[in-house]
Amino acid sequence: MSGPLPSASLDRATWTRAGDELIESLHQLIRIPSINPPPEDASDGELRAATWIASALDDAGIPSEIHEAISGRGSVTARLRGDGTGGEPLLLLSHLDVVPASPDRWTHDPFGGDIADGYVWGRGAVDIKNLLAMELTVMRLLASEARAAGRDPASDPVPGLTRDVLFASTADEEAGGLNGIAPIVLERPELLQAAAAINESGAVATTLAGKRFYPIGVAEKGYAVYRITVRGTWGHGSMPRDDNAAALAAQVVARLNVQGPPRLTPTTEAFLLGAAERLDGEAARVARALAGSDPRLAEAALDAICDPMAARVIRAVMRDTVSPNVVHAGMKYNVIPGEATIEVDCRVLPGTSEEAMRATVLERIGPELAAACEVELVIFGQPVDAPPTGEFFDLLAATVTDHDPDGIPLPFMVPFATDAKLLAALDVPAYGFSPLLLDPDERFLERFHGVDERVGVDALRWGLPVLYDVVRRFCG
Repeated sequence: MSGPLPSASLDRATWTRAGDELIESLHQLIRIPSINPPPEDASDGELRAATWIASALDDAGIPSEIHEAISGRGSVTARLRGDGTGGEPLLLLSHLDVVPASPDRWTHDPFGGDIADGYVWGRGAVDIKNLLAMELTVMRLLASEARAAGRDPASDPVPGLTRDVLFASTADEEAGGLNGIAPIVLERPELLQAAAAINESGAVATTLAGKRFYPIGVAEKGYAVYRITVRGTWGHGSMPRDDNAAALAAQVVARLNVQGPPRLTPTTEAFLLGAAERLDGEAARVARALAGSDPRLAEAALDAICDPMAARVIRAVMRDTVSPNVVHAGMKYNVIPGEATIEVDCRVLPGTSEEAMRATVLERIGPELAAACEVELVIFGQPVDAPPTGEFFDLLAATVTDHDPDGIPLPFMVPFATDAKLLAALDVPAYGFSPLLLDPDERFLERFHGVDERVGVDALRWGLPVLYDVVRRFCG
């Protein structure tokens, strides 16, 4: 990792062209509404996105393969070769599906891919077509270097690479990956088997108390989704009764929405202590208290000194969370419902099993209410941990600081799920690393699945050589 950055060997004109290509690729990808779940009138959005990516790779001389687990649900994989002396490959992983978006309240068409006011706008600009476009551009850059050296990127090693570089952009990540990465893991593991993977959600500049941090995702919470059926008694609305299923469900929701006590994982403790070393004054005191034996002492101070969005993230990674998000009850205004259903999204820390999470849900509901409830598991995903130290993490951190000497990279656990869960079956450690240098006032976290999703053009142009340098350094 010492010496000149690999990106410094390319002239400014090359980086300008590559940055332009990156912005155009993101623009085009956003314009493909690869919505998950697919709407009936555009059920092939993911396949269209996979086909577009395959065409872009083909233009660069890189052969690719489209995987269609079910009709219209496309994923795409590709490989660039090293000379084979450096060990297992590096995987560049992303997903091409996005959540739905209604144009109401959006400043720009969510599927227009508009480039305006220094941003690329649209669904997927944040989650996570920005990384997809960045990884695609790195692949194309490496292929162009092979061609410039008189080599065929379809079959010959790329000059300077000792490891292969794998590329995979998958469907269905937003719904658990069962129709995307899962069949590739099961049927074609050689397309994903790697020493490490670069994945979404990390190395995005986050300003806390005047200091610029780059949280690198080394872990993610698991999830347990439950459907709770609440039994009451049907009756006439003119004669109210205590066992109205809607009223019972309201009590269940209220109890579940009270979050439990904190529990620090090693990754979160390392993040808080690392932040405390770099912060000053009250911010440092709160970070140390959060990492202490009784972090509840500092929770009350979080909102006072910390951005509310950042405070919600910190609280989420410090505990198993329960969020009752869907409630169904009733059939007519004058009929007391005898049944109600609640769908609950639980996010679990490493070390929490499904059985333990279910027990927590029942404990919060309480024995009297629980007697009227049936709790059914819909889906469970294991938490994921990758080593927060070692060669690859150290390379990621060092490359960030080489490009931003004032930046502070730290290991972090993200509160949501990614395809890293299914990749873990192959023992491939995945690291959240989608490098972006953001304006301190940019509300990036709030734009995940939100209104007016956007990413800065300058942020993308900054991140591209960072990713390129990580690939060149690890695979060189």
